[in-house]
Amino acid sequence: MTGIPVAGHGLRCYHPAMKKEDEERIAARLAKVVAMMCVRNTKLEDIHAGVISVTKTGDYSDVVVLDAEGRKIPWPEVSHIDDVQMRELMKDIVNRLYTFQMRLDDPEFQAWVDRWDVVSRKWDEPELNEALEPPTD
Repeated sequence: MTGIPVAGHGLRCYHPAMKKEDEERIAARLAKVVAMMCVRNTKLEDIHAGVISVTKTGDYSDVVVLDAEGRKIPWPEVSHIDDVQMRELMKDIVNRLYTFQMRLDDPEFQAWVDRWDVVSRKWDEPELNEALEPPTD
């Protein structure tokens, strides 16, 4: 299969006659390539950069942060991203997602997507996330 079929009407981009397993395979590939291109290489990399704390317990309960006021804050309670960084990260991701969708019809962009698709195939297969289930009344 060459290229990820993404053209269509509305948010769903699959033909109604498509088999369920084909729809799931395409959705998995698209999810991974979008995550790679629109989330992975964003300001998130800046937040991820730096010295990694060492933990002997595995849950970081043995790590504390000493702040400028002398407070010892347990690692699990420390905010690891401030509001400004979060705003910048979300803006970066939204702009990349928007650009991704707006450029889908460009053959040169599609070729670039195909290259990232090959790289993202090494990632674990995605699973449905319950956080996106609609609330029940």
